[in-house]
Amino acid sequence: MSIIALLPAAGSGSRMGAAMPKQYLPLCGKTVMEHTVAALHAVPEIDLVAVVVSPDDTRWGELDWGGFDRLKVLRCGGDSRAASVCNGLEALRAEGFDAQSWVLVHDAARPCVSPDLVSGMIAALKDDPVGGILAVPVADTLKAADASQRIAATRPRDGLWQAQTPQMFRLQPLHDALVSGMGPDITDEASAIEKTGQSPKLIHGSPWNLKVTYPQDLHLASLILASASHDKD
Repeated sequence: MSIIALLPAAGSGSRMGAAMPKQYLPLCGKTVMEHTVAALHAVPEIDLVAVVVSPDDTRWGELDWGGFDRLKVLRCGGDSRAASVCNGLEALRAEGFDAQSWVLVHDAARPCVSPDLVSGMIAALKDDPVGGILAVPVADTLKAADASQRIAATRPRDGLWQAQTPQMFRLQPLHDALVSGMGPDITDEASAIEKTGQSPKLIHGSPWNLKVTYPQDLHLASLILASASHDKD
């Protein structure tokens, strides 16, 4: 049974306020997405790293992807994350991948993910009937705000986790969940699976598995990558 990493990378990254999508921003001598692809390609259990880009994406071809023998680009990105993932899953099925293949959907702008963490996730979920996600328990006190940005209430954090990626589910069930549950409340793959009445498993992630969303995140990501590189040396 195949294990595929799927990276939706058709977004504009508007919250970064940059002139280009955040996945193509420079980070430690490469682009954000090059670091992400390299991390997933280093996971020995993964058979294919498939990146979903917009049909009119011109930046992908400007990068050197030599040496990534298990990498494939799918030019079928949609106008939302869910649409891009759905289109990518359909493309994989059209290329002959089994409906029960495991798919690990990962944010293209999450470049600091550890290959060892992903390998551990695969080991924990490969026999699971549903699948699951990387996540970390919420540590901070949560405040609900009113319309004037004043504290309206304090929310209990017990039992709350912050979702990360990868999120690992079987190909056809994930596709069907996305198609049937498409809407603004579907902010990740797990929420689509939850809508079908299933309960994905929580796998303890890492605070270093940062998603680049705002400009300051690039600096944090550079520190994490530099530290990881130093540890290898």
